[in-house]
Amino acid sequence: MKNWTIVHMIIASSAIFSVASAAELDKATKEDIARHRVMAVAHENAAKCLESGKPDAVCEKQLQVECKGVAIGKFCGMKHQH
Repeated sequence: MKNWTIVHMIIASSAIFSVASAAELDKATKEDIARHRVMAVAHENAAKCLESGKPDAVCEKQLQVECKGVAIGKFCGMKHQH
């Protein structure tokens, strides 16, 4: 019984520490998180575009528009093999 109490205390302490750390993110980190979310949506839209049967060039152009001003490079901050 004593061991379970200790386990629960450790879990509670970890949860409190995690929440405190997340609440203290600086402005630059929050902006970086927002940029990653924009890029993730843009990449998901590009995947859906390709799934719809549209040519790669069309989907890539859409990706570039959605990522303009957010990501580095013409591949929305991410390049992979084709």
